[in-house]
Amino acid sequence: MPDIIEASRSFEDWLATKITIVRADLSKKHRDMARDPFVFLRATFYRFAELFPELCPELMDAPVVYAVCDIHLENYSNWRDVEGRLVWGINDFDEAFPMPYTLDLVRLGTSARTAIKGGQLDIKLGRACQAILKGYKAGMREGIKPFVLAEDNRELYDLANQMLRDPLKFWRNLDSQVSRRVKIPAEVKTLLQSHLPEGTTGVTFARRTAGKGSLGRPRFVALGQWNGGRIARECKLNVPSACIWAGVGEQILHADAIIRKSQGFAGDPYTVIAGDWTVRRLAPDCTKIEFSALPSHRHEEVLLTAMGRDLANKHLGTPDCAESILEDLQARDDDWLRDSVRVMASSVKADFRRWQVHMEEST
Repeated sequence: MPDIIEASRSFEDWLATKITIVRADLSKKHRDMARDPFVFLRATFYRFAELFPELCPELMDAPVVYAVCDIHLENYSNWRDVEGRLVWGINDFDEAFPMPYTLDLVRLGTSARTAIKGGQLDIKLGRACQAILKGYKAGMREGIKPFVLAEDNRELYDLANQMLRDPLKFWRNLDSQVSRRVKIPAEVKTLLQSHLPEGTTGVTFARRTAGKGSLGRPRFVALGQWNGGRIARECKLNVPSACIWAGVGEQILHADAIIRKSQGFAGDPYTVIAGDWTVRRLAPDCTKIEFSALPSHRHEEVLLTAMGRDLANKHLGTPDCAESILEDLQARDDDWLRDSVRVMASSVKADFRRWQVHMEEST
């Protein structure tokens, strides 16, 4: 098995055959990967996809679903549904691919383990895994139920309201992420313009640098004024899942579209797959939740249980999967998730240290 340096080069060479890589953003990704293990995990799903079958072979015979794949603690966000209600859940499916359901659970657990070690979560690993599985099993038994933050889900509602960004800070941060000196392709301008509401004025286009795992992929925004306030739309170039590079699958399916459909009417109506691009609304109330910014007085188990529950929501986009998954879970021992998470987290830690040395040697 190649080390993280060789694997990263191989993955990036493969990616370069699919898209024109934004080299400045890729360099930023390399620097970010050396910051801490949690950021490293977020940025390297390709490595997780490569190692999971080798390190957890006993989990590869589990029922296959349309998996999120690049799931982690910060792949949960808020958005507004068609009724204007605040909804919480997973809303990024860049790496979605048919995989054993176990991969998503182990990766979510691995991100929890990494956050625990980094002081971002105050909970024992065993309890964290139990909470994730509790929510996941409940979702499989009860069916799809989006997290609408209204009369139900009050703890999540309170947490989400604390996380809604100050509009001034949000727009300042977005402005700091864009470059207007880059030539924007005409097709991108046309696409973004078509997703702005009629009457938008002062429209400008720019390239945006954001994310972790997706750094290096072209990402553009349209910024404008509409009915008294600023608005923005973003488009990000779609690429095949890193699972294909890792050799765990060959068939390219629109798993992202299938998963989004499973959210029903509580999905984000402004997120649209348009050919090679995913278009979405950017706004202060439509943002990812950053764990490092969460208030300290939060209920870790409630949050992790909800994360497991919403992961089940997404897996249930796969027709008729619940019964086989529940049977598979019943057949596994009580500590299978905790033990598998420890294995994968150990590999993440070793890769992170190797990457840090590599970056130090490169400077």
